[in-house]
Amino acid sequence: MARPQANASPRVLVTGFEPFPGAPVNPTEALVSRLRQSPPAIDGMGAFRAEVLPVDYAAVGPRLSQIGREFSPDIAIHFGLALECGGFRLERLARNRFAADRPDNTGELKAEGAICRGPGLLPSNLPLPEIFDRLTATRLPVEWSDDAGGYLCNMVFTLSRTHACEDFTPAMSGFIHVPLTGTEPASSLNDAQLAAGAAAIVSACCAAWHKGD
Repeated sequence: MARPQANASPRVLVTGFEPFPGAPVNPTEALVSRLRQSPPAIDGMGAFRAEVLPVDYAAVGPRLSQIGREFSPDIAIHFGLALECGGFRLERLARNRFAADRPDNTGELKAEGAICRGPGLLPSNLPLPEIFDRLTATRLPVEWSDDAGGYLCNMVFTLSRTHACEDFTPAMSGFIHVPLTGTEPASSLNDAQLAAGAAAIVSACCAAWHKGD
């Protein structure tokens, strides 16, 4: 991550996704709505924005470019749904390759191949150890992953880390998967915990930004 200017307050973007085939409810869509209504109050944070991204291979890149032109985020924290998650899943690596045969919301399938120009593997540069510690300290479930899948989640992770979308060039970015939320005992998170965890993640990122890590 490029070191920020002294006393600069980072502009923070949080994204989620709309529902998609096999997931008629996406908790990250509700998370974005909640954060729009009540943005997190974080010391050292500048402007904040939360956006729902389309589950559309052709549209998601242009949408990121539009957000970049309108908002120019310094930090981009991307959230997505993984049904098998046991909590906040911190994704360490983006894989610059389409690998899934799952259609998007328009029915399009992507053939295997590179997502964009750039390295095959791209590490997250969110402060993942600090995020892990903060979530653990607040008794929220958290786990690690080196595979963000082959669907739109991994595509957005890759586009964000490579700066492949015009005008979308966050200095710090990464991806975090979350499970379905609910109030049943089997649910690992409810909506309030999801929002609280997201705020803790934003706080950890802003703290790392000011340290210049």
